[in-house]
Amino acid sequence: MFTIGKILTIALSPTALLVEALLLGLLFRATRAGRALVWVAAIGFGACLVFPVEQWAVRPLDDRFPQIVEPPAHVDGVIVLGGSIDDVLSQDRGTPIIANAANRLTAFVALSRRYPDAKLVFTGGSGDIKQGVSNEAKWARMALNELGLPPDRVIYEDRSRTTRENATDSYALVHPKPDEVWVLITSASHMPRSVGVFRKIGWNVLPWPVGYVSRERLSAWPLSLGGRLATLDWAAHEWIGLTAYRLRGWTDAWFPGPGNSAPAASTRTE
Repeated sequence: MFTIGKILTIALSPTALLVEALLLGLLFRATRAGRALVWVAAIGFGACLVFPVEQWAVRPLDDRFPQIVEPPAHVDGVIVLGGSIDDVLSQDRGTPIIANAANRLTAFVALSRRYPDAKLVFTGGSGDIKQGVSNEAKWARMALNELGLPPDRVIYEDRSRTTRENATDSYALVHPKPDEVWVLITSASHMPRSVGVFRKIGWNVLPWPVGYVSRERLSAWPLSLGGRLATLDWAAHEWIGLTAYRLRGWTDAWFPGPGNSAPAASTRTE
């Protein structure tokens, strides 16, 4: 099921759908349907270049949970989700290669210093279709050690492949108590799905969103079509994930949002 889900997510990404429409259209260009598919692909790519489609898609995800501006006085634990390290490239190069979600690690280190007595958990095995090639926790241990976190300070969960497994495997590892305050760090656009699965298993976390990818000033959107399509694909990945998780009963809401789950902390909405 894991492999099927990965393949479907890739095949249903906006970029893949547009390329698939173009290829099918060219293959059957002698037919009316084929020519229509070529037009669909051309209009789709054109819309992504002219309009901030990727910003429209990712902004609601980015803004779902507010930023923390006044951290709580006490925190029992801090958990950071994997995704900040390219484990396969790291394996190839023999050194930790930080990916786009580097803010997850930097926020983790910052909070470890703010709360020196808090438990620290990094959760992430490998999300690749082919398992056993590498493991993100292995390289995260090395990266965090270089950033000043000693190995014995952090608990590493290294088997999870998905966001849901991040939650369930970490829960089984640390057994958090109902009255404990746990901070959850992940990318802002990934936070709705993450909070949804944590809440579903009974782990009441304080969302700590980082790594925003959307902009308020749409006039300043990047000119690179490739970069904008990558952002759109990421947004689609999250929307598809939210839908799939809800359908499978892994969350109790399609679009989880702020509720009464956060401990005392001041937030800021954009």
